[in-house]
Amino acid sequence: MLDRTRPQRLAASWKVGGDMMASNGSGDQHDKALRFRDAALPHLDDAYTLARYLLRNSADAEDAVQECYLRARRHFDTYRGPAMKPWLFAILRNVCRSEFARRSSALLTMDGEAEEDEGAAPLWQEPRPSPEAETLHQLDAETIRRLVAELPDPFREAIVLREINDLSYREIANVVGAPVGTVMSRLARARSMLRKAWIAEEGLPT
Repeated sequence: MLDRTRPQRLAASWKVGGDMMASNGSGDQHDKALRFRDAALPHLDDAYTLARYLLRNSADAEDAVQECYLRARRHFDTYRGPAMKPWLFAILRNVCRSEFARRSSALLTMDGEAEEDEGAAPLWQEPRPSPEAETLHQLDAETIRRLVAELPDPFREAIVLREINDLSYREIANVVGAPVGTVMSRLARARSMLRKAWIAEEGLPT
């Protein structure tokens, strides 16, 4: 539904950087660098895509991903889970909020949102796709990218993590530090807002 493109130099810099890190230091450091590179580099595209949607600026997104991977590399010894992808995304989200949001036009104000009842749906299962979700998958990709970019921050973040990166509700909750019920509510509202925006743009009857 949404693209995952990122500048080739971002991947190249980390492949080179990974080789350089792996070639320096003790044998333990060498092994650590190789393990980090093998675990983290497959998620580089997704990390860049998330950063670009959060910051709305390609250059800032590249800087944020670089800083995210540097921090993750430094703290790799303490990594015990969850899965690598949500762990990286949690670091990236903090980087975007604390260091790079001020350089972009996006202010990542995730707080101040009313919490929804977590009991609205079972937390241990994903609900069946809604009509809104099915509609979104049929829309023009370029139109969807633009409409997603116009969503308020919490909803844009949730939809990107879910629809692009295929994170579960529990994984998204771990990344954003919110209850699973709140994540489900944000996704439902994001899909509804996208559908309404598309209907308004196409001039279709509601």
